[in-house]
Amino acid sequence: MTSYFSHLNPVPSFPAYTGPYKVGSVDVEISTSDLRSPVTAPDPSISTVHFRIFYPCDTPLKQHERPVRWIPHPQRENMGAYARFLGAGSVFADVISYFPRLLYYITIPVLRNAPLLKAPTRTKRWPVLIFSHGLGGSRNAYSHLLGSLSSHGVVVVAPDHRDGSSPLQHIRETPTSKARTVDYRSYPHKPSKEVEDGRNEQLRIRCWELGLIHEALLKIDLEGATVINLDPNDEGVKKPHSENNLHAMFKDQLDIHRPSSISWAGHSFGASTIVQFVKSVFWQSPPCKSPSTDYKPLFHPSPDSAVIQQITPFSPVVLLDLWCLPLHGDSTRWLWNKPMPCYSPSGPGGTNLLAILSEAFFNWQSNLKDTKHVLSENPSSTHQPRVSKPAPHFFYPVSSAHLSQSDFGVLFPWVTKRVFKAQHPERTLRLNVRAILQMLRDNGVEVGDTSCVDMEDGEVVMNGKGDRATDGGVGKQDWKILKTNGEVKGWVAVDINSNDRKEKAGDETEKIKEKMSMSSEADRFESGNYT
Repeated sequence: MTSYFSHLNPVPSFPAYTGPYKVGSVDVEISTSDLRSPVTAPDPSISTVHFRIFYPCDTPLKQHERPVRWIPHPQRENMGAYARFLGAGSVFADVISYFPRLLYYITIPVLRNAPLLKAPTRTKRWPVLIFSHGLGGSRNAYSHLLGSLSSHGVVVVAPDHRDGSSPLQHIRETPTSKARTVDYRSYPHKPSKEVEDGRNEQLRIRCWELGLIHEALLKIDLEGATVINLDPNDEGVKKPHSENNLHAMFKDQLDIHRPSSISWAGHSFGASTIVQFVKSVFWQSPPCKSPSTDYKPLFHPSPDSAVIQQITPFSPVVLLDLWCLPLHGDSTRWLWNKPMPCYSPSGPGGTNLLAILSEAFFNWQSNLKDTKHVLSENPSSTHQPRVSKPAPHFFYPVSSAHLSQSDFGVLFPWVTKRVFKAQHPERTLRLNVRAILQMLRDNGVEVGDTSCVDMEDGEVVMNGKGDRATDGGVGKQDWKILKTNGEVKGWVAVDINSNDRKEKAGDETEKIKEKMSMSSEADRFESGNYT
């Protein structure tokens, strides 16, 4: 009966998380003056860092906490900003204009301010992943992907970037600065000096924010309640300051002090940010070879910054629909031609590097070529690349669009199907989650078991004892998802050392019309008319 009425409910909703843990959520906003900045602030008017934490939780002590709204407070302003970002005439803008009140009531299926569950890991601490959003994104825009990871035992930190890549961002008042907003900055999606300068400035801010968030997590884990949280965590309802220290529950609970213990991930421009961030930290001089005199670093943390010790060749990195245009400007060409840290002489190769494209981005030939450059062991080589280390994990799910890795695909499936011919949005996200979890497992990160529901019918699921799990059980490993032989239906492995774009999803043949639609989606993104 509940399922029946859910179909009658006109408010878009999320599917349930499939991991073994309940998921809690808390918002944290900290004054930058309370944190040790790894670099000089590129924009001093950005006076706070803001992020949502998704985490495995226990049953809440308070049962009357408000639900977490997908459109954050203040909703009317944020809805208007999204409408302006999408532009008149886009399908999503039409949805917003026709159903604004319904969108107000979309909730994220997390438990607000719930107590953190005790970690069952050997270290008694939870693994941590930091996720950077793309253009038009926010700390809420990938809630299903990130909540799904948390339901499998990962504390996921989702920043709000204040670089002008979100439709609208609000910065709270601090003792030394006034509240302000950051509006969306529009740049063409074609290379030019103006675009390079604009995107470089955004990357400076984004990398600085990631460095600050790393410092914030260290401080929260070490000091707990002494860190002042400016976010009231109650949809704008003012609480006494003493009740804002919900983040104190993370004290001594995060596995973030060991080198390479933090995983780094992002989508689209967020994936570009992660590439720029980890390479900037790792390849800064010294100890690496002196960079070109033309190189102007966008992020150069001080040698005694904690993040220097965190980023190593063994740091897990996840790149979803990597958008490469912001990475290969003239002033950052030296870094563009350096490999990812995992391919340094002491690195393991691509075993800790996972890239997942949508089919639309796979069909975007110039970006696919650039993506293979980023994932290459020898990106500076002009000849057939020399391969001496394992290749990265590189896949795409068939009939997927750029929005399929965000919440938009599962909330508005009829729109993404009509406009982008994207199919099965929920399964697309499950495939992404499966691959991320298995890559983490393979690199020693303790995460929860993959459910039989996610493994799908017909796949052998091991229960950790060498036996086949029964329906409703859990599988300790998900070996098939990272295999390249096409065993998982609609999950296509991509060879970074091949210039042939004829990778096929087993014996599945896509219709020419759908292929053309996927290609046209990439064309819209490249031309700046994506939405």
